[in-house]
Amino acid sequence: MTGLFHPEPGVPYFCVVGSPIAHSRSPQIHALFAAQLGLRLTYERVEVQPGDLAGAVRQFRALGGQGMNVTVPLKEEACRLADRMQPAAAEAGAANTLWFEDGGVLVADNTDGAGLLRDLDQNLGIRMAGKRILVIGAGGASRGVLPVILRSGPAALLLANRTLAKAQEVAERFKSLGNITAQALGVAASEPYDLIINATSTGLTGECAPLGQGAVGRHTSCYDMVYAAEPTPFLRDAARLGAKRCVDGLGMLVEQAALAFAIWHDREPRTRPVIEAIRSLMATASPS
Repeated sequence: MTGLFHPEPGVPYFCVVGSPIAHSRSPQIHALFAAQLGLRLTYERVEVQPGDLAGAVRQFRALGGQGMNVTVPLKEEACRLADRMQPAAAEAGAANTLWFEDGGVLVADNTDGAGLLRDLDQNLGIRMAGKRILVIGAGGASRGVLPVILRSGPAALLLANRTLAKAQEVAERFKSLGNITAQALGVAASEPYDLIINATSTGLTGECAPLGQGAVGRHTSCYDMVYAAEPTPFLRDAARLGAKRCVDGLGMLVEQAALAFAIWHDREPRTRPVIEAIRSLMATASPS
């Protein structure tokens, strides 16, 4: 695992790790944040396989790395490695933001839930209170956002997963926060949901998380936490089924990144111009 990281001497160094990672726009997002606030930093994306995160974190620290973002499928592994967890990471059992304090203590937080809420509420005007919500996926990405969704006061939240037992386990973890039940993926719905959130990584692989019969109606908003220049398979399927609104997760990515940036730099950037800039870049070019 040599040569994963490439810090620039004398420049604060940050990164995002995961697999796959080549698609990630995080380096561009953090560069735009830094330019906005007049800060100098280096931020790169690094491919790290499941099971290899501990070694990567050790190497990152030895090279003077200051902050690490973590994406699929490493968020639960990141949480287990932490010496200290902030409340959001401890509650979710998954972390997307790591940094070092007090002579090398590894601290973990999760900004995904707050990032999702900001995007839905402030950027898109989608409210979750009193709504019927379906969340697809029971991995680290899902666990990071479920507490925030439940605290928003939905009428009901169904968690669907290919492996029912895992959905049941996650639903049990969060049942004290609100009305959450588990079901197998693709089960027919008694009536359309108000909001469907795809928290799986199927959009990165070209797969589609199947929607059960009757899940989508004319009033349904569908949100994919994955983002891409073209609509993801999940969003294409939702549009075909007549969803009122189909949105990808670019806004969430930028919002959660802004919260991580604020943790590391104690300064919070403006997100709207960065969302617009990245959307424009995605429309004209592939990640470099």
